[in-house]
Amino acid sequence: MDFSPAQIRQIVLGLFVLLVSVGLHEFGHAIVAHKLGDDTPKRQGRVTLNPLAHADPIGTFLLPLAGAIYAAAGAGVGGFGWGKPVQWNPARIRRGISMNTAAILVSIAGPGMNLVLGMVIALVHVILLWQGAVPLNGTVSDALVFAAGTNFVLMFFNLVPIPPLDGGHVTQALIPYKYRQQYENVMRFGPFIILAVMMIPFFRNIFLMPALWCLKSAYNGFGSLFGVGPLFA
Repeated sequence: MDFSPAQIRQIVLGLFVLLVSVGLHEFGHAIVAHKLGDDTPKRQGRVTLNPLAHADPIGTFLLPLAGAIYAAAGAGVGGFGWGKPVQWNPARIRRGISMNTAAILVSIAGPGMNLVLGMVIALVHVILLWQGAVPLNGTVSDALVFAAGTNFVLMFFNLVPIPPLDGGHVTQALIPYKYRQQYENVMRFGPFIILAVMMIPFFRNIFLMPALWCLKSAYNGFGSLFGVGPLFA
């Protein structure tokens, strides 16, 4: 299978963006758990911005590489990935914070980091456009839009209320105890539901459509702020 230089750049860019984005996502979980009083992530070396500390050999490298190769070859729509889950102990959270509150804060910290990174990339990109440092239609602009969009997709995908996604943990913490067992019985099939959400276009729009809206809103909002004008129709 021969690839053009442009296809190789696409593959490398996809892996790099995913590595950084997933690393920051997992760092968000680790730093919030650490700030809440649990030293487990710190002891395991997870309170770090080094993305390699959060990388999973299969989820961050192997499957995304295979997906990127198939996408570049026109044989697929690309892959997805995940990082090494952050382990934390609710029993170590400092007094005064309930376990449910801690679970919600730790869970939303990961998607929150992806939101911040996506917004920062969009802001920097718009500033570069405003200063004329990069053209709107060019390799650098395409790469930055891709990086911002990837983070918005990761944010909304992880907010889908199905375990083991972060949204599932938030939902579980919010459900009254008397209904929690029924929820857990249904969510045993969570991985299969997530697979359906990812593979079926209709359900995939659950996270793709809001991610696209967020991407357009960020660029158009920053574009209007700096007088660049709406950048997306």
